[in-house]
Amino acid sequence: MSAASTDAVSGLLIVDKPQGITSHDVVSRTRRLAHTRRVGHAGTLDPMATGVLVLGINKATRLLTWITDHSKRYEAQVRFGVETTTEDAEGEVTSAKGCDGLDNEEIEAVLSHFRGTISQVPSAVSAIKVNGKRAYARVRAGEDVKLEPRKVEISLLETQGQPRSHRVEYALEGKSAHVNCVDLNLVVECSAGTYIRALARDLGNALGCGAHLISLRRTRVGEFSIDCAHTLQSLDEAAAQSGGEAPLPLTSLSDAAREMFPCLTLSEAEAGAFSHGQAPRRKASEVLRFVEEYFPGTQLGEHGPIAACRGDGEVLGLLKIIDSRFATVLVF
Repeated sequence: MSAASTDAVSGLLIVDKPQGITSHDVVSRTRRLAHTRRVGHAGTLDPMATGVLVLGINKATRLLTWITDHSKRYEAQVRFGVETTTEDAEGEVTSAKGCDGLDNEEIEAVLSHFRGTISQVPSAVSAIKVNGKRAYARVRAGEDVKLEPRKVEISLLETQGQPRSHRVEYALEGKSAHVNCVDLNLVVECSAGTYIRALARDLGNALGCGAHLISLRRTRVGEFSIDCAHTLQSLDEAAAQSGGEAPLPLTSLSDAAREMFPCLTLSEAEAGAFSHGQAPRRKASEVLRFVEEYFPGTQLGEHGPIAACRGDGEVLGLLKIIDSRFATVLVF
C-alpha cells in the first residue's frame, strides 16, 4: 500500500520500529509529532524486534482492532543449542546443550510439523492476562506461569539461506562456557496471536537441543508492508526542518478502510442517514448478491466489516451484514 503525504488529521502511519525501544515508546514519540494524544498501535513488537508497526491517529484508531487481527510476516533468526528464560536473546540462559550441526533434510522434517493449523503454548513472557495481570509481570515477580495452548495458523515457514554452525560464549549458573550452536534464518507468515519466540522454542524442543530467538523483523501486517514504512529518524528530521509543521505521511482513513474492507456505495440520502447511525435499507436479494460477490462460498449470516462509502469514495464508517440486512458497526 502506498503512503502518500496528506493533510488529513486522521489516518494510519506505518513505522519501521527500531531495535531497543518499546511499541509504546513509538506511540509516545508519534503523539508529539502528530500533536494529539489519540494515537494507538496494532500488534505489539518486543523491544528487540524491528519492523512494521501500524499506528492509528485520531479517528483511525478505530481501525486498529481489525488490523491487529490480520496475518503477519516475519524474518526470524533462531539459535539452536541454547535456551533462555524469555525464549529470546534478552533472557538468561537456562540450558546450553549445544548443537553440533543441522542438515537441510533434518530441518525440513521438523518444519513440516509446524505448518498449517497448530496448537501453540504462548510464551510465558507475554502480554496475555492471567487473572487480570499480564503474564510477563507474573514471571518477573517469580511466579511459575502456565498458559493454555491455542490454535494458530502458520501459512508459510521456510528457511532463508543455509544453517550456520559456530561456537558462542554463554554464562550459565555463574560459569562461562563455549557452546556449539547453529543459527538459522526463517521466513514466517502466520495468523494473529502467533508467538515467534514460542515457535523458536518448539523447534528447538523438536530437534532435542533447545533454541531461542536472537532477532526478529516484522515485514508485513495485513496489507501494510515494510516498503511503505517510515523510520522515526526520518519523521523527526522532517519535523525539525519544518518547525514541527510538516504533515505526517499518513495513509488516509478512507484509503485504509477501502483497502482493508469491501465497499458499499451509499446514495446521498443513505449517506445522510448513516451519519446519524442509520444503516442503509436494501432488498434482501441485493444483500445476498453483495455476500456472493465479497464473501463467496458463504451463506447469509454475519459478515463484515464493510466500508460505507460516499459516491466520491470517502468512507463514512463501517457496516456488517446480519442475515439479510446491513447493520451499522461504527460511524467515523
